[in-house]
Amino acid sequence: LAGRVRMDQQVLRIGALPTLSRNFQAEFIAPLIGRRDVELVMVSGTMRDLVARLEAHELDVVLANQPPRSLGGAVAPDIICQRIAQQPVGLVAPPGLLRRPLAFPQDLAKLPVLLPARGTDIRSGFDQLMDAAGIQPIILAEVDDMAMLRLLARSSDALTLVPPIVVKDELAAGTLVEVYSIPGLSEDFHAITQRRRFPNPLLAELIR
Repeated sequence: LAGRVRMDQQVLRIGALPTLSRNFQAEFIAPLIGRRDVELVMVSGTMRDLVARLEAHELDVVLANQPPRSLGGAVAPDIICQRIAQQPVGLVAPPGLLRRPLAFPQDLAKLPVLLPARGTDIRSGFDQLMDAAGIQPIILAEVDDMAMLRLLARSSDALTLVPPIVVKDELAAGTLVEVYSIPGLSEDFHAITQRRRFPNPLLAELIR
């Protein structure tokens, strides 16, 4: 039995999409950090792979910023998707980038912007707003990883479309400022679980 988890130690296995904010993940598991009776196992992957591992009882929960409908097919009836948080989405930039308040969406026709990758709910909502306004934004980069988007936001002279939680440390330090919060555009955070006879009690504690 060498190397196995002690019998008095609980294990919580969490899967997360790579597009999910690391800051959100850290806040989600914060109540368990430092508990010596808990082992956390965290993995990332595609929605399809993570849900498959959930159904195989290899994961207790999948954290995502989109519901499992993104699989493009039928989802098993015992899969439960619960929205656990919602964040407004806005445009952030290095301080001093703008000399006047941002005129949204008109200024997006002449200012470069960093965007989440296509296929995310944030990007779809943003694209719809641009199409409705007849604006063709100057896209500097499209990134499917929020950690990379955060790095680019800090190092580029451009606007970045993100939920504030992604760059909360930079906003607190003043290395980035929020220049516009987009009305009606938000990011939902979901906990995807499977209906089980004996659910992991740690999970119920976090979601509550």
